[in-house]
Amino acid sequence: MLIRAMRRAANPYKKPDRFTVAAKKAGFPARSVFKLEEIDRRVRIFRPGMRVLDLGAAPGSWALYAAQRVGPRGRVLAVDLQPIAVAMPPNVEVRQADAFTLEEPGPFDVVLSDMAPNTTGVRFTDQSRSFDLFMHALSVAERALVPGGTFVGKIFMGEDLPKARAKVREVFAKERLIRPEGTRASSYEVFVIGEARR
Repeated sequence: MLIRAMRRAANPYKKPDRFTVAAKKAGFPARSVFKLEEIDRRVRIFRPGMRVLDLGAAPGSWALYAAQRVGPRGRVLAVDLQPIAVAMPPNVEVRQADAFTLEEPGPFDVVLSDMAPNTTGVRFTDQSRSFDLFMHALSVAERALVPGGTFVGKIFMGEDLPKARAKVREVFAKERLIRPEGTRASSYEVFVIGEARR
């Protein structure tokens, strides 16, 4: 009983932190919005009128942020296996679908992927599954992005990370690795950014 209580207390995802509180206050369903905001600030991803594909979009924070940044003339296609319950502005289309069997009605200027596997607690397994998701998302980006387009993909740090980065460098003129401040200390996720699709 005591061990179970200690495990609950040690879980960093149970208690809202300052990013979670700030996200709710700003009208976003999840704290992940601050990760995208920081990446956008550093890389300057979005411009008004852009077309954005958001893979693994639930619960909707990234799609909402992207919609604000591209403005009413831009559009965002938010795709996830899970339903997205939060209300979206008119420039966002939500689809409950498999991101990897989606017929992309592109082209897109930006492809985002905040996807993560259902974790097992076995680090090697989780990293391997994360790598597979990342590579699938990168494949979608390779097909759907316009020349000069941008890709942002989440991946767990592990032995496959160099392979993922090398593939991004093949497809894009510039590759960056960013671990945003909003990432929890216990997390081993990072974001690989590909700029200027070849």
